[in-house]
Amino acid sequence: MLIRDVDIDGVARSVRIRGGRILAIAPTLPAEPGERAFDGGGGALLPGLHDHHIHLFAAAAARSSVDCGPPLDATGLAQRLGEAAVAAGSCWVRGVGYHDGVAGELDRDVLDAWLGDTPIRVQHCSGRLWIFNSAALDRLVGEASGQAGSDPLERRAGRLTGRLYDGDEWLKTRLVSQRPDLAGLSAELARRGVTGVTDTGHANDLRTYEALGAAQRRGDILQDLLVFGGTELDDAPVSAHICAGAVKFHLHDDDLPDPAEFTRAIARAHNAGRNVAVHCVTVADLVVTLGCLADAGVRGGDRIEHASLVPPDLLDWIAALGVTVVTQPHFIRERGDGYLRDLDPAEIPWLYRAGSLIAAGAPIAAGSDAPYGKPDPWASMQASIHRRTASGVTLGETERLTPEQALALYSGASDAPGGPSRQLRVGMVADLCLLDRPWAAARRMLGQVAVTLTLKSGSPIWIAAPRESNARSAATAESVDL
Repeated sequence: MLIRDVDIDGVARSVRIRGGRILAIAPTLPAEPGERAFDGGGGALLPGLHDHHIHLFAAAAARSSVDCGPPLDATGLAQRLGEAAVAAGSCWVRGVGYHDGVAGELDRDVLDAWLGDTPIRVQHCSGRLWIFNSAALDRLVGEASGQAGSDPLERRAGRLTGRLYDGDEWLKTRLVSQRPDLAGLSAELARRGVTGVTDTGHANDLRTYEALGAAQRRGDILQDLLVFGGTELDDAPVSAHICAGAVKFHLHDDDLPDPAEFTRAIARAHNAGRNVAVHCVTVADLVVTLGCLADAGVRGGDRIEHASLVPPDLLDWIAALGVTVVTQPHFIRERGDGYLRDLDPAEIPWLYRAGSLIAAGAPIAAGSDAPYGKPDPWASMQASIHRRTASGVTLGETERLTPEQALALYSGASDAPGGPSRQLRVGMVADLCLLDRPWAAARRMLGQVAVTLTLKSGSPIWIAAPRESNARSAATAESVDL
C-alpha cells in the first residue's frame, strides 16, 4: 500500500507499507505494479492513538443506555426516562452518567414518581452507585427486599432506598444478561484514529480476558488490547494483539486499605512481573498510594489512574517516585461546572492537573474512562489545551497544554504511557491515523479534526467516505481491503 502526499513533521512525504510495517518514507515514491495508492491530501499522518484508560464492556453497554447526565435538569431527565420506558415496555431501562447536579440525590421514590411500573436502574457518573426504582427492586430481591443483610442494597430505617454502592458483582448474579456487543464501540474508536486500548477494570478476571480475546478474534474489536485486572491475570495467555497488564487497585476514600497490607499487595504484583495501577480520585487516595508505593518500591510503568485532585505539595512526590499519571482532561469540559458547584474553591486548581505535572517531571498520559467520559481523544486533547467548562469557565490556567503535549497524551506506547509521542519511522508497525488537514492547521483546533484513514498493522479499519469509491464505513467493524 502507498499513501501519497501526507504531512509528516511539516514536510510532504509518501509512505509505503508492506507486511504490516512501514517499508519506506520519502518525498515521492512511485507506485509499484499492483500496488494500491491512497491520496493523503496533505493531511497529517500520525501514529495510531491509544486510549490508556477505558472500560470496554461498560462503554459498549452505555451505547444502548439512556444518558442521564448534564446538561439535563430534573424535568428533562424525567421526560427522557419516560420516553425510554414507553419504548421498553416491560423490559429494563438502563440509565448512565447521572450527576447529582441534575436532580439531587436520586433514590427509588424519585424514580417511582417518574416511571411507575417500568423497572429502571441508573448508574451514577462515579461508576460506584446504581439507583433502582421499586419495580426494579421487586425483580432483584422480591420478598427478600425487607430482610436486612440478605443483599448489599442500602436501607434507611429498614427500608430500601434503591441505592447500591460498589455492588456490580452482586448485581451480575441477579441479572441474567449477555455481554454487550463490542463491534460498534470499536468502530467508533477506529473512526477517531484509535488503534489500541487499555481496559482498566479492576474486576477483570480470566473470563473477561478470554471474552475480550474472543471478540478480538471475531473481528468485533479492531484495536490491540492491554487488559488490567486482578491477580488471576498473572498467567493470562499472551498473543500478538492482547496481553495482561497491571494489577488494578480501586481505592475508596471511605474504606481505605491497611497501608501494610496494601504495600505487600503492591510488592506481590511486582514479584509476579506486573505493574500496579491505582484508582485515585481523592487526596486521601493519593496520599495512601504514594506512601505505599514509596515503601514497596516503584516498578517502571506503575500508574496512578485519574489523579483527580493533586495538591501542590504532592506534585514533586509523584515526580520523584517516577510513577505515571493517567488522567482525564476532558472531565474539565464534561463535569467542570459541577465541580465548581460542589467542590471547595481551594480544591478547584488541583483538578485533573496536566501542565504542572509535566513541569514537575512526572510522566502523564490520558484515557477516556468511557463510559464515564466520552471516548473522543480529540475532544479530550482540546480540553487539555483550553481547560474550559461547558459554560466557558477556565479551570486551571497554568495546567494548559500545547497541542503537541496534548497529542502525546494519546500517542505514547501502550506499555509506557507518559513517554514522548511515537515517531513515524521505517520498520515500525503501521498503526497509523491520517487527519483531514496538515498538522499546522490541526493544532489550531484539535477538537475539530476528522480522521480520514486509520490503519492497524497496515490494514485499514476506518476510511472516511468518499475518499475511495469502494470505501466502507467502519460501522460494520470490518477492515477495508486496499
